[in-house]
Amino acid sequence: MRIYLSSYRIGDETDRLREMTSGNVKTAFIPNAMDGYEDSEQRRMSIEQDLQELRGVGLVPEVIDLKDYFGKADELRGALQGTGVIWVRGGNTFVLRQAMRLSGLDKILKELWLEYSDLVYGGYSAGACVMCPTLKGIHLADDPDKKPYGPEHETVWEGLGMVEYCIAPHYKSDHVESPLIDKTIAYYIDNKILFKALKDGEVIILE
Repeated sequence: MRIYLSSYRIGDETDRLREMTSGNVKTAFIPNAMDGYEDSEQRRMSIEQDLQELRGVGLVPEVIDLKDYFGKADELRGALQGTGVIWVRGGNTFVLRQAMRLSGLDKILKELWLEYSDLVYGGYSAGACVMCPTLKGIHLADDPDKKPYGPEHETVWEGLGMVEYCIAPHYKSDHVESPLIDKTIAYYIDNKILFKALKDGEVIILE
């Protein structure tokens, strides 16, 4: 699996992203990090902006709402078949991680990671942070107690571990969460957690 992780939105390496697809531009767009947001119109507009950006670089996105696949991992696996890119947008990292667990996407991604070298996982902010070994630290920027799928679900603190270090997005950037990321970085340093800080526009590419 090839990995493209951006601090904010599509980032400044769009040519590389397009090259990484090897011609398969079918894109599964995962919006669930936004499920905890109460302003449905703002959520809709933000998602549409993401979709337009992906189309603008030649990708063909289709929204895959993980809520439709809670407890239906086999159906989700089928829905992702033939996909060249899985794009996971930002929002609340803990909400996204919960949706991944409930739908089985976390396990599916680990299977695809080993089986399909041409598949691209792309994402930004929460979509990047969830790939890390732990979500501790990002809890200083994202509310770990946000539970739109029900209070009975325990907060998931483990990341997918597909990147060996943590990611601190929006570092020194014109983003509302940028001051909170300074606290996240301090947490990583104090707890001796390996991390990389990304300014908005910056991208990590792993091939």
